[in-house]
Amino acid sequence: MTRHFWVLLHRYTGLAMAGFLIIVGLTGSLLAFNSELEHAITPQLYAVDAGGARLAAAALIARAEALVPTAEVNYLSLGDAESVLASMSPRIDAATGKAYELGFDQLILNPYTGQELGRRTWGAISEGMINLMPFVYKLHFNLALGEAGMWALGITALVWTLDCFVGFYLTLPARRKKQTVGVALRTESLMVRNATPTFWQRWQPAWLIKWRGSKHRINFDLHRAGGLWLWIMLLIFAWSSVSMNLWDTVYTKTTQLVFDFHAPWTDLKKLDKPLEQPAIGWPQALNIAEALMAKTAAEQGFSIEQPIAIWLNREQGVYVYNVRSSRDIQDKQGNTRIFFDANTGEQRLQLLPSGQYNGNTITSWLIALHMANVFGMPYRIFVCVLGLAIIMLSVTGVIIWLRKRRAARLSTRI
Repeated sequence: MTRHFWVLLHRYTGLAMAGFLIIVGLTGSLLAFNSELEHAITPQLYAVDAGGARLAAAALIARAEALVPTAEVNYLSLGDAESVLASMSPRIDAATGKAYELGFDQLILNPYTGQELGRRTWGAISEGMINLMPFVYKLHFNLALGEAGMWALGITALVWTLDCFVGFYLTLPARRKKQTVGVALRTESLMVRNATPTFWQRWQPAWLIKWRGSKHRINFDLHRAGGLWLWIMLLIFAWSSVSMNLWDTVYTKTTQLVFDFHAPWTDLKKLDKPLEQPAIGWPQALNIAEALMAKTAAEQGFSIEQPIAIWLNREQGVYVYNVRSSRDIQDKQGNTRIFFDANTGEQRLQLLPSGQYNGNTITSWLIALHMANVFGMPYRIFVCVLGLAIIMLSVTGVIIWLRKRRAARLSTRI
C-alpha cells in the first residue's frame, strides 16, 4: 500500500472521529477533577466530617430502605468519607404485581447519622445542577445515549487505537526515491561534501513547531508534533477507552490472546432469570463478605484498608464486595473484589487489581491512568491538559482537511 493510501485513511478516519473526540476530550478534562467539581456544585450532598464514627453498612442499608419502603437497595457505595450512595430499584406491589414508581434511582445519605442528603436519577440533566457531573460522565462514557452511544464510542475508540499507529507512521520520513545513474554522477561531488542525513535528522522536523511559519504551517506542525509528543498517552487512552466500552467483546478477547485475564463476564455465568429475592439478606451478606475478604487477604498476603462498596448482581446471582487493599494502585477508591453466591454464601471468584493475573494488572493500570486516579495532582492536571490537547489535534486535523479540500477544488477550476 502506498503512503498516499495511509494519508487518506488517516485523514478520513480522523474526520469521522473528530466530533466524538472533541466531546470526550472536553468532558474528560472536567472529569479529571470530578470529585472537586461535584463537591463545589452540589455541597448539599456531602456531610461535614465531625470525626465521629460512621454507621455500619447494614445500618445504612436498613436506613435507606426505611426511608423508601417501596424500594430496595442494590448497591451501596462506602468509599467517600462525606456521603454514602445507595442505588435503589422499585419493589413489586403485591396487590397489583407491578413495580412501584420511584422517580429516582440514587439515595444519598449522611454516613454518620443516616440522614437523607438527596435523591436523584443519576445523569438526568433535567433535574438540574444536582446531576451536572453525572451527566458529564454519561456524555464521556456513552454520549448520554445509553447502549447505542456506548457502541458508538467503543467503535470510535477502536478506530482511534488503530489510527494511532497510522498517524505515527505518517510522521516518519518518506523513503528516498532511487536516483538514476545520471543524477547520481552529477550529485557525487555534492554527496562527498555533505554527508547523507541520518534518519533522526530527517525525522527531527516532525517533532518541532515552526512558530515563525505561516498559520497553515503552524497548524500542521501542531497536529503532527502534538500527536508525536503525546503518542504514548494517546494510545493508552484510546485502548483504555476500548476496555471501558467494548470490555466484554473486543478488549477481553484481545487481552486473553496475550495475557492471563479474568473478569466476572468470563468466569461467572448469567442466570437464566435474574435473581429477585436472594436467600441471604443484606446483614448476613455483609458478615459473609467481611469474613471471605479477611480470609482472602490472609491467603493472598495483602492488607485491607477500607470498604468501598457492596452490591447484588442479580443477573449472576452473586454479591460483590469491593475494598481498597494494599494490592490497589489507585490513589482513591479501590478494586479488590470477591464474589459469592447470594443464596449459599459460597465464594465464586476473587479478583485482585495487581499481583494475581498479569492481564488484570495491566487493565488496572489502564483504568487508573484513564481515570486520572494515580500519581496524585500533577498527573490529574496532565490528564486535564491532555483532554484539551485531544480537542486541539481534532480541530487542527479538520483544518488541514479543509485546506486540502479547498486547494483541490481550486486546482480543478484552473
